[in-house]
Amino acid sequence: MKRTNLIRLLAVALMGALLAMALGGCMAQNNTGNTQQAENRQYMSQVNQVMEDLANRLDGFNQAVSNGDLVGMKNQSDNAFKAIDDLNALEAPEELKDIQTAYVDGCNDLRDALSQYIDLYTEMENATEEEPFDYTAYDSRLKEIQSKYDSGIDKLEEGDKLANDKDN
Repeated sequence: MKRTNLIRLLAVALMGALLAMALGGCMAQNNTGNTQQAENRQYMSQVNQVMEDLANRLDGFNQAVSNGDLVGMKNQSDNAFKAIDDLNALEAPEELKDIQTAYVDGCNDLRDALSQYIDLYTEMENATEEEPFDYTAYDSRLKEIQSKYDSGIDKLEEGDKLANDKDN
């Protein structure tokens, strides 16, 4: 009988150990999931902050454009570029890399549009009678700038949609 009781006791202990290992594995997976969610939330919080900074800096650029202030445009675009660089520097969790790509691509298009606009405005400001500004190309250049800007906005909206889809 002692041997039978010993076998039963070992069987119960073994089952207990297996159950503990199984629960431990679930806990580890749950902790991994919680860690991943925390990293995702932290990343998205950082993205939201950078995008808010960018929007504020673009408001400054728009104000400089309204005032016809070329120096202000350059300063405000440099400020906006810093926000774009901050976004580029963020390290996205693996499952959010596609969102990061959309945001970075969108911001790079916005950077190009701002630079092209400043170049266009600079050429207009620096025109002289000896070297006049080519107004025949103005409309097409402005459309190109607007297209680049719209492309950037579309990519940012794509990033927002991807983030929203992953959140749901």
